[in-house]
Amino acid sequence: MRRPLPFLMLLIATLALAGCHRPSLAALLERATWIDLSYAFDSSTIYWPTAQPFRLEVVSAQRTAAGFYYAANNFSAAEHGGTHLDAPVHFAEGQWTADAIPLERLAGAAIVIDVEAAVARDRDYRVSVADLEAWEQAHGAIPAGAIVLVRTGFGRFWPDRARYLGTTTTGAAAVPALHFPGLAPEAARLLVTRGVHAVGIDTPSIDWGQSTTFDTHQVLFAANIPAFENVAQLDRLPLTGSVVIALPMKIAGGSGGPLRMVALVSGR
Repeated sequence: MRRPLPFLMLLIATLALAGCHRPSLAALLERATWIDLSYAFDSSTIYWPTAQPFRLEVVSAQRTAAGFYYAANNFSAAEHGGTHLDAPVHFAEGQWTADAIPLERLAGAAIVIDVEAAVARDRDYRVSVADLEAWEQAHGAIPAGAIVLVRTGFGRFWPDRARYLGTTTTGAAAVPALHFPGLAPEAARLLVTRGVHAVGIDTPSIDWGQSTTFDTHQVLFAANIPAFENVAQLDRLPLTGSVVIALPMKIAGGSGGPLRMVALVSGR
């Protein structure tokens, strides 16, 4: 298996502009564009139908008797909702928890698998081995250590629950009504052989909405490959040439958690 480059080397190589001789990291960052791949957490944030939603309790938002302004809140939410991490332990006993995932698995060069056209014809579409092989025919083998992002186009529906999930109902009765695309387990197995570091998608789950056994989760997580779900603004990323940093809330023993995920795209 090919060894992934150290992250700073990846960053410089990915963001380097044509014709630049040994560009400094500062110069590259100055020319790069930051893209926020996370949705804000608020009352409209979409969660799995059986999960507790995000709640914000205002403790203070006022000027104090001493004359200074003071703001503070309490929040509560399920681990899995909004833009979030699925740690491997979520579907694989004994694998990494949220706090145990090495940082180098959460940052690196990203590739985008674009299946928007297929999803436009079938909202239950599952990304196939053929889709991954088509990307490789155009761009070369999926690199070891890559962060693979699946662009289905569902980001345009956020935060409309009916269009994004396929249903507005909540609770266990809503789960059979879920309709959105995902990654086929056969494609997940191929990504395992490629040695990727993480997989993300712009839908509520890396498995399709009608899945009942969550095979793709099981395949990836057995190999300690974490997932990022409800990723925002994938339409702004090129198919190659971006660097992603995905840092979750560090919940000890957690099966996942809220995720602040960003990308850097080289300037031109």
